[in-house]
Amino acid sequence: MLVPRLSIHFIGLVITVITLCACSSVPHQPSGDLPAEKDTLTNKGSDTIVNLALAWAEAYHEVRPDINISVTGGGSGTGIAAMINNTVDIANASRRMKNKEIANAEENGITPVEFVIASDGIAVIVNPKNPVDRLTLQQVSDIFSGNINNWTEVGGEDRPIVRLSREVNSGTHVYFLETVVRMGDNKDDTLFSTSTLLLPSSEGITAEITQNRNAIGYDGLGYVTDAVKTIALAPDDTSPYVSPTVETVMDSSYPVSRSLYMYTPGEPRGEIKVYLDWIFGPDAQAIVKDLGFVPLE
Repeated sequence: MLVPRLSIHFIGLVITVITLCACSSVPHQPSGDLPAEKDTLTNKGSDTIVNLALAWAEAYHEVRPDINISVTGGGSGTGIAAMINNTVDIANASRRMKNKEIANAEENGITPVEFVIASDGIAVIVNPKNPVDRLTLQQVSDIFSGNINNWTEVGGEDRPIVRLSREVNSGTHVYFLETVVRMGDNKDDTLFSTSTLLLPSSEGITAEITQNRNAIGYDGLGYVTDAVKTIALAPDDTSPYVSPTVETVMDSSYPVSRSLYMYTPGEPRGEIKVYLDWIFGPDAQAIVKDLGFVPLE
């Protein structure tokens, strides 16, 4: 089970703007290219990525003390919307942009540029006292869609299932809905059960599961702690069950993994490009692994 080496508990249920050094940002230019000269970079979006983005910003400030990076959470949708409106230098997203979002950006004179900055596994998690330790993807889908409502139906105790999910603006919510609940079928319109509790943060899901023996939820690997138990997953009941780890995500044996993204409103230049180049380097990718995510190969 993975435990991040850097503490994540200081992040509240609502992520607020964290600025390493107070400084005004240079106004955006509504063109396809980003301005070359900036001393403050604005970075906004995915709450899955926010801890990683904060750690990167702090490490980069040590390398380049003249460059300040403002990091904001709020969800992938929030970051992408800010990028579409050209009010942020870099948008963080735990899902790919939708075709409609790309079209909206282009209508606004913005050409989004996508960067894969790391990978992540989505761990299905339960209370450590829950005896269930493995599920097929179909069983997970049936649980979160409301077709399975008692733990006895999947080999557990006679207890009602309490479903926990991220809020709808979360890229993790969207990914889990499309990949797990809908089993990757883009023609499927299955939704989360109406009894699902929507929580604003990964920490909130972890906290609830540690207190509730009946609960089940999902989190990115970087947020999994010893306070919860991860479930081994299998694509079907004839396939091997695989636990979520950095290694099983890297070798593609774990069935629920994804890329993590940064988007810029146009081709990055100047300090923005220098920062992104640093992110792809060994120092920044070592931080990815330290936080329990999966570095680029």
